[in-house]
This record gives sequence, C-alpha cells and structure tokens, in this order.
Amino acid sequence: MKRHLLSAADLTREDAELVLQTADEMRSLADRPIKKLPALRGRTVVNLFFEDSTRTRISFEAAAKRLSADVINFSAKGSSLSKGESLKDTALTLEAMGADAVVIRHGASGAPHRLAHSGWVRSSVVNAGDGTHEHPTQALLDAFTMWRHLGPRNGGTLDGQRIAIVGDVLHSRVARSNALLLQTLGAEVTLVSPPTLFPVGVETWGVETSYDLDAVIPKADAVMMLRVQRERMNGGFFPTAREYSRRYGLDGRRMATLQDHTIVMHPGPMVRGMEITADVADSQRSVIVEQVTNGVAVRMAVLYLLLGGSEPAGSLAEPVETPGDHS
Repeated sequence: MKRHLLSAADLTREDAELVLQTADEMRSLADRPIKKLPALRGRTVVNLFFEDSTRTRISFEAAAKRLSADVINFSAKGSSLSKGESLKDTALTLEAMGADAVVIRHGASGAPHRLAHSGWVRSSVVNAGDGTHEHPTQALLDAFTMWRHLGPRNGGTLDGQRIAIVGDVLHSRVARSNALLLQTLGAEVTLVSPPTLFPVGVETWGVETSYDLDAVIPKADAVMMLRVQRERMNGGFFPTAREYSRRYGLDGRRMATLQDHTIVMHPGPMVRGMEITADVADSQRSVIVEQVTNGVAVRMAVLYLLLGGSEPAGSLAEPVETPGDHS
C-alpha cells in the first residue's frame, strides 16, 4: 500500500483485497474476550477532526487502541483552530508531538491531500472524510460487509455483483468512494437519484445511473441507502420530504421486491422514515449495525498496513492483555 490513504482511487485491487483479508483477521478479535493486539505499541495516532462525526472518530479511536497505539483526539471546536490557527500550524504541532498517523476529517474537499503533500508532516495521512469529496475507509467497510455476505456465494469475490447506491449522490462522499472502490473490486454499480441530486460529471465515474428505483433494486445484490444531507442543501432539490420518500425511499413494499440474498445497507446516521423506513432498517436483511462493527476492523487493518507492515495480520502475535486493560 501507499504511505497515505486519501482516496479510494489510491487502492489497486491487490491493495483493496489485502485490506479486506486483514480486516477479516481483525474482525475475529471482536469475538474474543481480549480485543487487543500489540502491533502498534509505541506508535501515536492523532484524530484531527475539523467536522463533527462521533461515529467515525470513535471507530478510529477504538481501532488504534485495539492495536495498542497511543491516541490523541484533536477537535477543532474549542481549540486554537477556532481562534484562527492555520492547518499548517496545526500540522507542525502534530509533527512536533511525533504523530505517526494523522486521521483527518475536514469540511473542505482536498484538505487531507494538502496535509499529505505539504511536507509539513512525515506521518501517514488517512482521509476520514473531506467535504463532499471522499470517505475511503467508509467505502472499505462497506465493501468488506458486502464481501462477507455476498462473497461466499460468488467464489469469494464481488466480481459481477450488482450494487445499487440510492439517494443524495450529489452531497455524498460515501457514494463517490464506493463507486471507485467497488469497480476496482469487480462489482457493477448503479447510482439511483433524482436528477437534481446527481453531481456534474457523474458520467465520468464509470457507473450506471438511473432515476427509477423500482427498475433497479429487484436485480441488485446489495442496496445502499444514502442519508439525505439537508444541512448541505440551500435550494429546492426535491419538492417535499414526502415526495422524496415516495419515489426514493426504501420501505417494506420495495423490500419485498428484492432477491432472497440481497442485503440492505446504510452508512449512517439514518433519517428513519425519509430514505429508509424503520421496518426495513430493523429487518433481517439489514446489515447496518454490522457495518459499524466492521468499521472498527477495517480501520484497524488500514492503520496496521500503513504503520505496521504489509504482512497479513495472521502473522501477528496473539492478543495480549496488559494489567487492568479491557478496552
């Protein structure tokens, strides 16, 4: 793997499959009473979050701690950043602290690339979401979840599997990263959205697009619903919430048209009743809670491969317990 993980496009198929296989090793830890490995002992991981995201920050924090790394959480709110300190000054501070990896989430698209290529830090940089651009570790955990469910009936790969990604594609960094990564892994992706919620240039993504949810989902092997990001909308992208839900929401009636093996996904947080109804979110088909568990395993895999080495995690020592440590 490269030194940084900034985009799903950074990953070759070989890289992506190594992450999935390593995550599979890490996932087995979740079922053990002692969930720690000594792999990154003595290393420091900084979570640098300019945007709130409790779920992603906690996931990265749990991942780093389970690998025995030291973790520093740096929130922009209430820090010197809110007093006007620049990204450069913050980066130099992190460098002085000896950070080995910086996990950055930022409202501006491209901020992680700036940090990685600036020469300000020598650490590995992981993009935990930048603007409406990308969110590569979310794409990896989504692909890992699909691989666990669909792989066994498909020769252990996602080759030829049909994935429908539905909803607010325009504002979704998750959709962009998933479209890139799933194609790398051999899946066939269809984006389904109202015309107003497709980004300019979507035709260059190499995926199918559709405005008709009911025509797409009966053929899908996995259906991923996207959150409607109303906080990023300042115009009339659709007439009403009710109308959006009627045309692009996943409810019990639509769920009944899915194939028997098809799984339902959502990157969270969900707007229940808008893009997905409660009965679907809580159904047997839903793997939404599992995605959260898988997120920790995938982020452990990413940190291990960036900081620890390129050997599969199976070559690591058994988990170790330190006195009084049951995190």
